[in-house]
Amino acid sequence: MRAYLGSAAGERSALFGLLIVLGAGWGITQPLTKLAVSTGHGHFGLIFWQLVIGAVLMAVIARATGRRLPLTRPALRVYATIALIGTVLPNTASYQAAVHLPSGVLSILLSLIPMMAFPIALGLGLERFSMRRLSGLLLGLLGVAFLVLPETSLPDAAMVAWVPVAILASLCYAFEGNYVARWGTAGLDPVQVLLGASSAGAVMVAPLMLASGHWISPFTPFGVAEWSLVSSSVVHVLVYTSFVWLIGRAGSVFAVQVSYLVTGFGVIWAMLLLDERYAPMIWAAMVLMMAGMALVQPRPKAVLAPLTGFGDSDIRP
Repeated sequence: MRAYLGSAAGERSALFGLLIVLGAGWGITQPLTKLAVSTGHGHFGLIFWQLVIGAVLMAVIARATGRRLPLTRPALRVYATIALIGTVLPNTASYQAAVHLPSGVLSILLSLIPMMAFPIALGLGLERFSMRRLSGLLLGLLGVAFLVLPETSLPDAAMVAWVPVAILASLCYAFEGNYVARWGTAGLDPVQVLLGASSAGAVMVAPLMLASGHWISPFTPFGVAEWSLVSSSVVHVLVYTSFVWLIGRAGSVFAVQVSYLVTGFGVIWAMLLLDERYAPMIWAAMVLMMAGMALVQPRPKAVLAPLTGFGDSDIRP
């Protein structure tokens, strides 16, 4: 592999190949989420085990790479904030929306993250006004209109009520990225942030899970829903760590292009695994949102949205 990466052309091809793999990996987490909620598991139970699995895997990675987890007051503030707005709140919304909405629609709505991040960045003084990015935001809103206004877009008209719930998840991720851009991560690297946030999130969600009766026993036989949750959590950690490496190797501007692939693969995986089919207006909405996402992509040194993202926590494209 090292010899292959020795040439510029070889390295470029390898990096593009990795980008595709990451998009496919994050894209499959949406259908897996749909399967995880298919048997009636409560969202707090799903979030708790997702965070626990993520924390254990990240702890293994941190130990293998010689990282320790700082427990200073600024670090704890970062863990708690990222856990809340990067996992607990958005996943509460997305797990509930996944019960009612097609998986492909959830993937399309995730493309709103950079578009929603732009006006937040303006409000925080992180970005200047740009007609180009405003046009991208308007295209995204038009895409949402294509999803919810025509009666023939969604399979059931009652699903329209759950679209704003799914959008709430994207809004949380947009806030998360701008929080990191504005206030930083107290000197923590991405692996430390995800490990600390996953641990803090599990502590936050545990009492909510027990109080709501959403406990999921790990000792009962696993079915499709349980294996889907485990698979989604493992895929997220593996893709996340690879994404962090890709940023260091190729830069954030190159790596953030995974956003397009996540949406596209999310729709493709839903068609293959869940046999979902979509009305023409949904395809039109997807085109509009992808175009809007292209228009609001950050400049080389700007951060408009989390870099990890999709379906879980902490630093999404």
